[in-house]
Amino acid sequence: MKRKYVRGKPMNWFKRSLLAKLLAGMLISTIIPYTLSNIISYKTTSDSVKKQVIDLNLDQMSLSMENVKRYMQELNRVSVSFYYDQTLMQYLRSKEIVPAQSLFITTQVDNLYNTRSEFRATRYMSALSGQSFMKYNNSQVGINVHMPPMAIPGKEDREWKRTHRYEVAYVDKEKVLALHQLLVDYPRPETLGVLSLYIGMDEIGTILRTGLSEGNDVFLYIQDDLKLLYDSGGGAAMEPAAVNELVAGRTQGSFKGDFNGQHGVFVYMKDHYMELPLTLVKFVPSAAINESANRTLGRSLIIQMAAIAFVLVTAFLLSYFTISPVKRLLRSIARVETGNFRIERPSGREDELGVLEQRFQTMIHNLDDLMNREYRNRLELTSAQLKMLQAQINPHFLYNTLQSIGTLALRHGSEEVSDKIGELGAILRYSMDLQTETVPLKLEIEHIEHYLSLQTGRFKNRLSYTLTCPNEALCIEVPKMILQPLVENSIVHGMEKGRGTGTLHIGIEWDEALVIRMIDNGKGISQDVMDGIRKQYEEDRLHYGEESGIGLLNVLKRLRLYYGDRFAWSMESTPYEATEIVLTVDTGAADKEGSN
Repeated sequence: MKRKYVRGKPMNWFKRSLLAKLLAGMLISTIIPYTLSNIISYKTTSDSVKKQVIDLNLDQMSLSMENVKRYMQELNRVSVSFYYDQTLMQYLRSKEIVPAQSLFITTQVDNLYNTRSEFRATRYMSALSGQSFMKYNNSQVGINVHMPPMAIPGKEDREWKRTHRYEVAYVDKEKVLALHQLLVDYPRPETLGVLSLYIGMDEIGTILRTGLSEGNDVFLYIQDDLKLLYDSGGGAAMEPAAVNELVAGRTQGSFKGDFNGQHGVFVYMKDHYMELPLTLVKFVPSAAINESANRTLGRSLIIQMAAIAFVLVTAFLLSYFTISPVKRLLRSIARVETGNFRIERPSGREDELGVLEQRFQTMIHNLDDLMNREYRNRLELTSAQLKMLQAQINPHFLYNTLQSIGTLALRHGSEEVSDKIGELGAILRYSMDLQTETVPLKLEIEHIEHYLSLQTGRFKNRLSYTLTCPNEALCIEVPKMILQPLVENSIVHGMEKGRGTGTLHIGIEWDEALVIRMIDNGKGISQDVMDGIRKQYEEDRLHYGEESGIGLLNVLKRLRLYYGDRFAWSMESTPYEATEIVLTVDTGAADKEGSN
């Protein structure tokens, strides 16, 4: 005999079990302190590790910032190298540069370009002659750089140096640092021109990536408006909210944020090189910060799990020897599991174990009575079904009789009568097949077409219908007789009790789910009746004494029993306009594959 599990029995067993209570109590009294200590330890360790990581990164960033400033100083020395060549300076003072002077200047620009491998371009723009000389990759010297022209002040201008000396530019779509050195004809304040160096990120990237851990990203901004000069993420930029934090932040610090889909901490440091504001930012993911804390917590968990195992074994042994009398009850449970409901009489004890035995015996007696009643109900239901089948006309006799009548109609030239008899026979054969529970949707549609054919013959022009169904849905298995009750309700309650005429549409769709729509323009369903049907459906019961809605409720109940949570339905009605019933079944991938 199979065991029957009733909802709530595990909880009831726990309430009556001393062993479970003792074990649970000891485990709870052990696990809760351990859990709280783990949470506090993890939080404390995580905060400590986070502070250490921030301080360590600030130290590394301070060193990187100093290296960047030294590199900027080297670039600045290169940018003033023209001052050391007196011949060149003499040529730069000329308002009209002859070809020989032009060749000399372009050669010096070329030599300057070749001094460092990270230079992408060099350019000199004369404020006196208006000429421009440049070196750009492997291009010929003397060709103007295709870069925006620059306004050159007539005299040395401190504000111009502050705002124009350093900027973020692009050479062949590559982001570079543009260093514009204003050449002044000292000791006079007149300006000779501007020497521009376009420096790639090779050296700066090497400086900033030194000591960078895996998963970290570093950014370098210049100027007060935070123009992004370098990022190690290959083009991934910080979110605007994080940039706003930098603008409002102190000279150094940290704040939480997200970058590239990861949560973490932004560590930043602000500094200056001469009059150039520099802002260095490093993003450290939370996973990297918590790694050390997780290792500490992991070691702690191993120790605590061993302690919990020891407590569990000790609690089990103590509980076992404390409640050994319950073994008698367990023997009774074993008998019940085998189907033997004749258990031993209670021992008469008045303590908890005695109460448990008495209630267990009461439960077993109730269960025995329940099973006997259900068994008798099933016997009575089976007997009623047999009597009903015995009272029915023999199906073979009925089919043969209808076939004989159809043959007789053909002999007398009544083909329409013969067709209708054939359709009636198909309907009876389909509906009286009590052994088949599910059928392909194609058979259900054929059955409803026979039914509608007989009804249209009965009502003539007062009834019209449409039926649509995609071919790929015809093979889906559905419970038998789910369409006819709905169609019958539309005709009987919608059309016959209404105006006597009507239109019926049956639409079947199938994509991710099977959707059946039944729409008619009959009398409709009142709101009270619809609310009653919904209530009876939710209560999972049928009122067989009431006529309205029984066919629909029967279909809904069968679909719910067959499909469970995959079935849903809705019902809306506007009298004499549209009454729509929609049945939706999530057929799943298996049905779709089976139909292909």
